[in-house]
Parts: sequence; C-alpha cells; structure tokens
Amino acid sequence: MPKLVDHAERRDRIIRAAWRIIAERGIDAATMREIAREAGYANGALTHYFADKDSLLRAAYEYVYAATNQRVAVSVHGLTGVEALRAFCREVLPLDDLTVDEARVVLAVWSRMTVDADLLDVHAASMRAWRDDIVRWLGEGRALGRVRSGTADEVLADHLITLLMGAQVLVLSGDVAGPSAQEQLLEEWLGRLGRP
Repeated sequence: MPKLVDHAERRDRIIRAAWRIIAERGIDAATMREIAREAGYANGALTHYFADKDSLLRAAYEYVYAATNQRVAVSVHGLTGVEALRAFCREVLPLDDLTVDEARVVLAVWSRMTVDADLLDVHAASMRAWRDDIVRWLGEGRALGRVRSGTADEVLADHLITLLMGAQVLVLSGDVAGPSAQEQLLEEWLGRLGRP
C-alpha cells in the first residue's frame, strides 16, 4: 500500500525548521540544504513545497505573524479599549524567549524586503491589519473615556506600531530594551492616552 503523505504537515514542518535556523543561527545559515536537514527531509523534498528560498522566507514570516495573531486573539478575548491594546502589545513585544526568537526571524526577513516586492506586500498587509485593530481599540477607549488624547487615533496607531517595531530591533542589543524596559515604555505610552 502506498504511504500517505500529509502535505500540510510536511510544509509546516519545513517552515518551522526554517524558523528555528533563522532564530538560532541567522538568515545566512538558512540554506535550502540546511533547512531540509533540520526538517528531516532530502534537499529535493523542499522544492515540492517552495519554489525557492524567498518563498520559504515569506512563509516563515507569515508563520510568525499568524502565531502572534493567534496569541493576540486569545489574549484580547473579552477585552476592549486600552485593556485590549495592552494585551495586544504584550503579545507583539519581544518579552520572552519565544517572542525574542520571533523578533530575530522578523528582523532577518525585513532585510530581504528591499529586494522582494512580494515580501514587502505581505509585511504591509500585516501592518495594515494591526493598525486597523489598534485604531478600533483606541476608538473603544475614547467611547469609554479612557482615551482623551487630542492626537488622532490613526496617528496614535502609527506611534504604537513604531514603538512595537522598534522594540523588535532594540531587544537584540540586550539590556537596552529588556522586558522590564519594554513594559515600562508600554505603560508610559498607554498612560499618556488618558491625558487631554
């Protein structure tokens, strides 16, 4: 009887292998051969799922974004306004080993965006979706009287995304942006929302 292959599971295994290599050893170490070895497959097996390294890197980036969004969905469930914003930010900020590894993957993939228009489109769509959520939560905060800032919600959303993306970069420099520093920065930013 022929062996049944779960193609979705195999594709996911390859993506997770790429993610681990990038997080642990950097993007240069993530060759197709090394990813295949890490996933436990022959080098040629990857071409059945990914045309080239760029398509695999896009999938690794999408994997990080999807994993973050799954955590966000759980964390913000039942929350609105500023509380939802805080929960969202705590899932995006690199505050623990997992999210620091995700930051390493994201930063490695960002460097490819200058030459990969498809990857840039994936990133832009991700940031638009987050921005829309942030604007919605800010609006809820205004309706509840918790957001009183005179700055437009769209501008506040851009500020917050900049803070979150900056933390992805700075966390790799060590104590400069460790978890306690990030949490303090977040709380100060959220606290300013209540000031007219």
